[in-house]
Amino acid sequence: MAYTASDPVSKIMTTDLITISPNQTMEEVERLIEENTINHLPVIDEDYSIIGMISKSDVLRVSYGLSVFHNKYKKVYNKSLFRSLLVSDVMTENIATLAPEKSIGVAIGILKENLFRAIPICEDDKIVGIVTPMDIISKCVAD
Repeated sequence: MAYTASDPVSKIMTTDLITISPNQTMEEVERLIEENTINHLPVIDEDYSIIGMISKSDVLRVSYGLSVFHNKYKKVYNKSLFRSLLVSDVMTENIATLAPEKSIGVAIGILKENLFRAIPICEDDKIVGIVTPMDIISKCVAD
């Protein structure tokens, strides 16, 4: 079924979420992203409330920034740095969220106006899903 901009975002959101806590390491972020072929990890607290977002782009940016060692051991050195760097050190904190009943059109507007590529969908401050441009492209038709 194809959805339109007036349908609720709950119709297209991904609900099978993989999340991470702020106290986990960037090594764990990298592992989760690679193993699950995903681009975004919502960062949640112990109450399952969203407190930030971390992305594959963040991993690449940090990895590139840490590549200060230009010898045959740079991967080993950078891996040890990833083990000590926490999610809370890298995550984006002030993120836009949407309620599940908001329209797909609102999500499209947020994605167009901002530089991030995922919108957490929250109900009572708890994450229930995520919407990405790929969700919109693959599940919607133009009005």
